[in-house]
Amino acid sequence: MKKIIAVGLLICFTVGGYAQQEQGRRTKEDKKRQKREKINQLLKLEEEGFPSFRKQSAFGIKLNTDGWGLSYELGRSNTATRATLYQLEFNEKKHPKEIKTSVASSAGGFIFFGNPYVYGKTNIFYQLKLSAGQQLLIGGKGNKNGVSVYGVGTGGVSLGFMRPYYVEVIDNSNKNKFVKYDSPDSLLFMDPNSIIGGGGLTKGWNEVKFAPGLHAKTAIRFDYNRFNTIVSAIEGGVNAEYYLKDIDQMMYNPTRKFFLNAYVSILFGKRK
Repeated sequence: MKKIIAVGLLICFTVGGYAQQEQGRRTKEDKKRQKREKINQLLKLEEEGFPSFRKQSAFGIKLNTDGWGLSYELGRSNTATRATLYQLEFNEKKHPKEIKTSVASSAGGFIFFGNPYVYGKTNIFYQLKLSAGQQLLIGGKGNKNGVSVYGVGTGGVSLGFMRPYYVEVIDNSNKNKFVKYDSPDSLLFMDPNSIIGGGGLTKGWNEVKFAPGLHAKTAIRFDYNRFNTIVSAIEGGVNAEYYLKDIDQMMYNPTRKFFLNAYVSILFGKRK
């Protein structure tokens, strides 16, 4: 009798386990089917001229002809071909005359390199940009493996920040110290033989000078992702900036208020 009961329980457990596995398999298949149907529906709506998303968000990594930057944007769909973009950017702008140098020293038979520095650099120039604009669909994907092409135009406020650039030097008493371009002992700043390295990222933040301005950009964006629910794009364009104060970046070079650069950006995000 006990053997019959044990066999019966084993059969029940086996059947129950199989039923659970079958239910799990069906659930996964249903989810995959629903995802395919959603993607096909979005593609169909886009081909028929209806917007395939209500909003989008994307992060970007930028390589400028005069520096680098990071960006974040929010987009709201207006029509089948047009969306409004709101963007936030942070950039560091380099001067075209900058040349990074390292100073080597030896001790105990070993060679040591100090922090790299840029000779003659007076200020590190950052920008925080707030902008709004339009994204216009120029050419749709046409199929899942196609590429959407957009025209982008934005403009807004640019908040410039000049952080004094410090270098580490050896003074006349053979002591290490940090100096900047307008320090009382700025002759050491201008003497390359006295410089042993850069000041690092911690110097000058309490001396930042503010420079307000305006900016505008125009660009072409190529969205190559297979699914319209995901943003994977490359953007290339031209950016112009004008500041109300003179921007001083390098000694022996004139200050500037107007900047013009080109850039390439990689964007990744999602749509809903």
